[in-house]
Amino acid sequence: MSTSARSRRPALWLAAALLVPALAVTTTSANAATEAPGAPGSGSSWTTGAKTAAGTAASTASTVWFTAADGVTSEVFYPRADVPDVQDMQYIVTDGQSFTDLERDATTHAVAMPDERALEYTVTNTAKSGRYRLTHTYVTDPGRPTLLLRTRFQSLDGGRYQLYLLFNPSLAGGASGDTGGWDASSGSLVASDSVQLGGAAVPVASAVRSSVPFSAHSTGYSGSASDGYLDLAAHRSLTARYDTASGPGNIVQTAQVPVGADTTFTLALGFGASRTAAAATARASLTTGFPAAEASYRSGWNSYVNSLALPASVSTDARRRRVYRTSLMALHAAEDKTYPGASVASLSTPWGGSVDGNALSDGYHRVWARDLYQQATALIAAGDRAQATRMTRWLWDRQQITAWTQGDGVSYAPGSFPRYSPVSGTPGATPQQLGCCEQLDQDAFPIVLAWQLGLTDRATWDKIKLTADHVAAIGPSTPSERWEEQRGLSPSTIAAEIAGLVCAADLARNYDPASAARYESTADAWRTSLDSWTFTTTGYFGDHQYYERIETGTDPNDTQARSFEDGTWWERDIVDGGFLDLVRLGIRKADYGPVRGSLAELDAVDKVSTPAGDMWYRYNHDSYGESQADGSGWPSGHASRTGRLWPLLSGERGEYELAAGRPATSYLQTLANSANDGYLVPEQAWDRPDQFGFRFGHATGSAAPLNWAAAQYVRLALSVDAGHPVETPSVVSARYATR
Repeated sequence: MSTSARSRRPALWLAAALLVPALAVTTTSANAATEAPGAPGSGSSWTTGAKTAAGTAASTASTVWFTAADGVTSEVFYPRADVPDVQDMQYIVTDGQSFTDLERDATTHAVAMPDERALEYTVTNTAKSGRYRLTHTYVTDPGRPTLLLRTRFQSLDGGRYQLYLLFNPSLAGGASGDTGGWDASSGSLVASDSVQLGGAAVPVASAVRSSVPFSAHSTGYSGSASDGYLDLAAHRSLTARYDTASGPGNIVQTAQVPVGADTTFTLALGFGASRTAAAATARASLTTGFPAAEASYRSGWNSYVNSLALPASVSTDARRRRVYRTSLMALHAAEDKTYPGASVASLSTPWGGSVDGNALSDGYHRVWARDLYQQATALIAAGDRAQATRMTRWLWDRQQITAWTQGDGVSYAPGSFPRYSPVSGTPGATPQQLGCCEQLDQDAFPIVLAWQLGLTDRATWDKIKLTADHVAAIGPSTPSERWEEQRGLSPSTIAAEIAGLVCAADLARNYDPASAARYESTADAWRTSLDSWTFTTTGYFGDHQYYERIETGTDPNDTQARSFEDGTWWERDIVDGGFLDLVRLGIRKADYGPVRGSLAELDAVDKVSTPAGDMWYRYNHDSYGESQADGSGWPSGHASRTGRLWPLLSGERGEYELAAGRPATSYLQTLANSANDGYLVPEQAWDRPDQFGFRFGHATGSAAPLNWAAAQYVRLALSVDAGHPVETPSVVSARYATR
């Protein structure tokens, strides 16, 4: 049983705690150098995807990323943005006699940003009992791979309390292979494991050290009698102490921090290729000191934020401004520091508490070409063309498939892009790391980015031609559309394909005029036929005339059906807002009859008015969300799973409204309202009155921040100022006279 599961299964860990007294007698002294029993420990999981804090130094020297959720440290990533090394890290408080509190469960949480121009977070946890308060401030050392956590412990009622650190490493992407112990020479709890990256074993080690030296410590196995938390729960003190856990497994490390009525100290979690290197890193960061690291951390982020314009649409409203700046920083922070340009979709695993934590999970810390397009277009508009260019170069240099490549149950053809990849790209990636299901919009969007950034060199053109030829040859029907679930003719995917081919044609003129003409004629033909393929006139909803989500054949009025978790439905009765991409990408005018006519059905079927504002489902019959039976996350497999609202779709609607000549500030406000206390915009928002601990119109357990959503917010804010969607490729809108 993992630490994160304890509050949900109290009977199990209490039963395990009862085993501790019988086994504790084997410890012959207060700090015996013994081997911890209980290997390999219980199973593990990741933590909720709804992060309330996330960050890294703006510098490239600090190859560590942190997250926080439910008031405590959750996944920490090193040495890359796709390798999580921590399940959680939090404190235990006890009076030594009557209670043992796990910080996450026993406190109420408040999140703040000391400086809205830096990804520095302060989390204040106040005991529900009123006994004590813990205040944490998160930064990373800009010069080293160290997470620094300044903690202030306060007794609020005059009581004398004991404070223990509970560190649950999951090094190298999983918990099953960790070993650890005590390094007396550095006064650190150390651990290590290795991970296969690009076909080679990469060692990862951690070291935890405190500016107030630990007075007691133990390393054991989760869920066993050597688990320090179970010992504390049973005895109110650390009675069974172990210096070594050398059998690979799910280890937990516990240490006492001496505190008085009001004590402030700094915790350093350092990383390295060895335990010695990690301990040296943690020691160096503590020697530098928290104030100096904090000042440097803030300065780095301040310089980045100040280099970019602040749009008028957010400048006069505190919440919109803070969400804007945090979104910009989240996009910058998502970039890997070993492979520049590789920006992960999110530093989270959706519904991670239901995901096996024993091994490296894809989570959302992979790179999707679609997400990179969304992030890059926002950064271009915001003024960071340098990062957008790195992203685009990475797509063509590291992610494009150039020879037949095996994915997860699929073979990717030359010119295609995989479903996703590690930050290192396709070289050395396993089939599982490339995923299943090619998506033609992900093939087309890198072409659009190359055009927008003016990448006209011959070497890049040769790569673009390979992909453009591939799209023209196998499109317009896609093996999977943007929601990664269905194959067929999708308005949103075809919009991307058309835009990609028109951009490819413009790039081809200096090298291959014949291909340019072919791409344009193909794009024109698909544009002409799109309505006959995907616009039904016999649908169930409204006036029966609207764009379908996706079509198997070429007749949107037939009775072709698709099966979902909630039943089997005719394709003509499945509705989403993907057709809005036709306007945003410059293929149709906003007042084009079928587009305008589909809005009523979209709103009637997929829109929900929440306290945060109007939001939309991805499509009706979506099941990618929590169970309506008990609120458990999608991976758990519980019945009645329901897809929830996606705030980014409010942003897409806002861009459409601007194209139609109408204001979009209300949609911008909806996105800002959906952001959590850390100003992070989530992937999904709860779609009904408060239930299962979720708030109507606010984050579920899926993912926050979702960098696509952050990009959508940034782009909409800039579009409001511009009066039109800023991402629309002018070469496309000019060809089809849509502006």
